[in-house]
Amino acid sequence: MKDFSEIKEQLQQALGAVSDSGSLSEFWQKYLGKTGVISGLMKEMKSVPPEEKPLFGKAVNDVRVWAQELYQEKLAEIKEKELEQRYERETLDVTMPALRRAPGNLHPITLIKQEMIDVFAGMGFEVYEGPEIEDDDHNFTRLNVLKDHPSRDMQDTFWLTDELLLRTHTSPGQIRTMDREKPPIKVLVPGKVFRSDSDATHSPMFSQMEGLVVDKGITLCDLQGMLDKFVKAIFSDSAKTRLRPSYFPFTEPSVEVDVSCFECGGKGCPLCKGTGWIEVLGGGVVNNKVLENCGVDPEEYSGIAFGIGIERIAMLKYGIGHMGMLFENNIDFLKQFKA
Repeated sequence: MKDFSEIKEQLQQALGAVSDSGSLSEFWQKYLGKTGVISGLMKEMKSVPPEEKPLFGKAVNDVRVWAQELYQEKLAEIKEKELEQRYERETLDVTMPALRRAPGNLHPITLIKQEMIDVFAGMGFEVYEGPEIEDDDHNFTRLNVLKDHPSRDMQDTFWLTDELLLRTHTSPGQIRTMDREKPPIKVLVPGKVFRSDSDATHSPMFSQMEGLVVDKGITLCDLQGMLDKFVKAIFSDSAKTRLRPSYFPFTEPSVEVDVSCFECGGKGCPLCKGTGWIEVLGGGVVNNKVLENCGVDPEEYSGIAFGIGIERIAMLKYGIGHMGMLFENNIDFLKQFKA
């Protein structure tokens, strides 16, 4: 009979060097696996005389059982050791002070948007948010924008199909509101708009807030009165507005609205480029054709509308020099703004 004492001694030395689950797995593969040392002993069966084969097989099996018992003992020892190490790693000192996390804050565009809505809500405006993907009819045609108007060109508008586009302004909200409601109407339409334009003060995507009032006897004076209250609430109690003639297809007459410079009080400075005034928005009296397109009788009702760039107001109020800063998600920049 073969003496397996040498193999047993080798196995015990190898098991003594095992210190973790990884090395224990290697031990199993080397000695107890299908291609391991003990399984290899059975290959010697062919050289054993027939009458000794049972005894040889029993001896090999005894070695296997003995090795497996040692393996199980080592496995239990390593599991206990690793469990203690895990407990040590995960131990919490409940007497330590808690980690303090800085509270978050709203984005400057969100802050200005909410502030603007609060101002106009105080004047009785409701809020409506229209779809960002519009059709030609709502975005252009019923707003009196002719088929050959430059704003329809590919270099200005992101067309999706021949009829669908990313809205270029929030003015389609006027049409959808007048389709849905009968006068009197007083509504704000905030949201994202899209135009093919990009520089320090323009972005392909920006935020706009449309305002619409339709009722009997509405005039341009009502528009200036509302905007006077708006600029005083947003910029300064001493802020004033002035109206300059302009042109928009959906208003007649149309105006550009300037606010007196809140930095220099109208004396002239770099912010207002020495003029004492800063352009902030456009508006006017709703064109009679737009009212007719929505089933509103222009003989009985009139309206005013205005469009405000929310980023424009944020840049002026917070002294932001480049519109791109509002979209870069720079944490140091955003931390400056608190509600």
